[in-house]
Amino acid sequence: MFQGSSALTLDAKGRMSIPARYRDALMADEQGYLTLTRHPDGCLMLYPRSTWEVKRAQIAALPAAARPLQRLLLGSAQDVEMDGAGRILVSPELREAAGLMREVMLLGLGSNFELWDRPQWEARSLQDVSQLDPAILEQISF
Repeated sequence: MFQGSSALTLDAKGRMSIPARYRDALMADEQGYLTLTRHPDGCLMLYPRSTWEVKRAQIAALPAAARPLQRLLLGSAQDVEMDGAGRILVSPELREAAGLMREVMLLGLGSNFELWDRPQWEARSLQDVSQLDPAILEQISF
């Protein structure tokens, strides 16, 4: 289970290091094979390959009315592999689509990650907090 956030930097080639706390599990369980794709919110999603394969089948099975979502998710999906230094390459197309510059945030969301441009994430995070539904908050005791 992936959780927490990590402030990371993309290098000049568009590579980023997977944080050590996730790297070992991803190497052991997935041999470093991951999949990146776009998210409707404007960020990228990073999936362990086995998790993506299940998700990909679910997306492909959606009805024809979901074709725009299938184009976004399946049409943008790119398989990536961690290198010996634990880095992955984020393609120029995906970096451009998500507005990723140098400073990024990687968020663990259970079975996958979201990858955001850091300034976009900071603005989105403030917006999300301001729009929290009190009824949902009542279902969680802090």
